[in-house]
Amino acid sequence: MVIETNSPVETYNLGLKIGLKIKPGDIIGISGELGSGKTVLIQGIARSLEIFDYVTSPTFTIINEYRGLFPFYHIDLYRLDDLSQIGDLGIEEYFHKEGIVLIEWADKLGNILPARAITIKIEYQGGNKRKICLSSEFQALLK
Repeated sequence: MVIETNSPVETYNLGLKIGLKIKPGDIIGISGELGSGKTVLIQGIARSLEIFDYVTSPTFTIINEYRGLFPFYHIDLYRLDDLSQIGDLGIEEYFHKEGIVLIEWADKLGNILPARAITIKIEYQGGNKRKICLSSEFQALLK
């Protein structure tokens, strides 16, 4: 499923819609180049889960935990270069928690990303336009 957004507000609103459909135990992997809108989408998801803290990319802390309707684990792999660094962080432990796990730069996980993960790829199209590709699991969720 491909959705195009034409402004940060539209990207945020798509995040709101996604957040209303996900549930504890879901793992969401987001990929896209730097500045593609990943954080804006995540902020929308977080708000729909009644997370009122300001959500930013945890680039330096790597993992931020938030409390809302459910525990929300926001993982950012931007600074990591290889899978050995990822293994040292214990990220796989989060895949078994009862919250929602959202991973930025999920493509860096390779085969560590669980097969059941829902994936989102954001492509910058110039200006404020984004092409957001949602894995097939979202087709059922967003109807």
